[in-house]
Amino acid sequence: MTRIQANLLLLFVALIWGSGFVAQAYAKNSVEPFMFNGIRFLLGACVVAPLAWRDYRELARRDARPARRDALAVLVLGLLLAFAAAFQQIGISGTTVTNAGFLTALYVPLVPLIAWVLLRERPHWSVCFAAFGCLLGAWLLSGAQWSAISAGDLWVMGSSLFWALHVLLVGRIADRLAAPFLLAAGQFLVCGVASLAWAAVTETNTLDGIRQVIGPILYSGILSVGFAYTGQVVAQRHVAASEVAIILSSETVFAALFGFLLMGDRPGLTGIAGCALIFVCILAAPMLAARRACVNGENRLNEQSAHESRRASS
Repeated sequence: MTRIQANLLLLFVALIWGSGFVAQAYAKNSVEPFMFNGIRFLLGACVVAPLAWRDYRELARRDARPARRDALAVLVLGLLLAFAAAFQQIGISGTTVTNAGFLTALYVPLVPLIAWVLLRERPHWSVCFAAFGCLLGAWLLSGAQWSAISAGDLWVMGSSLFWALHVLLVGRIADRLAAPFLLAAGQFLVCGVASLAWAAVTETNTLDGIRQVIGPILYSGILSVGFAYTGQVVAQRHVAASEVAIILSSETVFAALFGFLLMGDRPGLTGIAGCALIFVCILAAPMLAARRACVNGENRLNEQSAHESRRASS
């Protein structure tokens, strides 16, 4: 796969995730959040299962089967995914598709901030400004009134914290396990089972309700969970992480577009300004951080070249 093909695949992944908010919005009318998430993530696990089996056989061939700590890591990732998806789906019941798309994307500047707090990895200065800009954008998105922020908005904003924790951990665990599809299927399975178990205890769902939204469930499970997450894993092998974050942030634009076309979302000028500010902040932080990394890399190469020249001259 070429880099251009990988970028196009990532853009298609963002398109699916953005449109997936519409499917989630339709499903909320007939199926409660945990039941919906349980079904769609188990569907996603089934989609990835053949590739996960291939990963497992490859690990077995190399006598490198997952250890107990790997199973624990998959469990943690699956539970984080369950909380993130639950908060988001509950929030969609009380906000618009446009708001849900942009507020979910708050995880982008949150990831380096959490890494700073938990891992002592100091972020680029632009991340702090981006986080503040996203908060200001959320305020504008609510109509420039904190009192106008709905309970649904707050639930979706809460989900961004769990998405950020998930993004922060999944890369590290995937590198150690070296079986991305097995990891994906495992966390989907944990998320699906945990969600269905919680639904059985706290929710009242009917087969008729599930049948009424079988289309959104299939779309969200097969495409948003199964295909899109798998596509992201495949494409990330050929694209730098900073570039991946930039491309996937276009999910917010697609969410707003599909919300406008299919759900009748019509944000006012203040809301549009908030969307624009959040989008700019999401793009600016990884781009500036990547630029600093490039500059630092060039400086190190120049220093090494100068050092080697001095040694040769002496």
